Amino acid sequence: MIEEGKAAPDFELQSDSGQTVKLSALRGKPVVLYFYPKDDTPGCTTEACEFRDAYDVFRERGAEVLGVSPDDVTSHEKFKTKYELPFTLLADPDHTVAEEYGVWGERKFAGKTYMGINRSTFIIDADGKIARAMLGIKAAGHAAEVLESLP
Repeated sequence: MIEEGKAAPDFELQSDSGQTVKLSALRGKPVVLYFYPKDDTPGCTTEACEFRDAYDVFRERGAEVLGVSPDDVTSHEKFKTKYELPFTLLADPDHTVAEEYGVWGERKFAGKTYMGINRSTFIIDADGKIARAMLGIKAAGHAAEVLESLP
């Protein structure tokens, strides 16, 4: 399990634009790494749009916002375009990074249990350490809570 104060696990994932994003390449600024279950679903859309609407404030504070889900690059590209999301979405189709961050596991939805991402956010400081781990969060109001937690 990821612990606050420990180094954030480094990774490389493909972005919605097909570029490779490496977490360690973003050192020197805070990173908001949020994991969400699926593109273009009600809760995930609410969360993404709240990050979109507050994006200028995140940038003013020097923070990079990255959304991660198991969806592929094509799905991310459509989701990003449809909702005019200004931040990067990362594809983790084999859920390697989600597992490394401890957010992949059993989920209950509509009375069924399945394996998926448990909605969570990690604020990573400029030195690459976990400043805050926010696990099992609710989508609505989450972006504002993250802004309050930025160092």
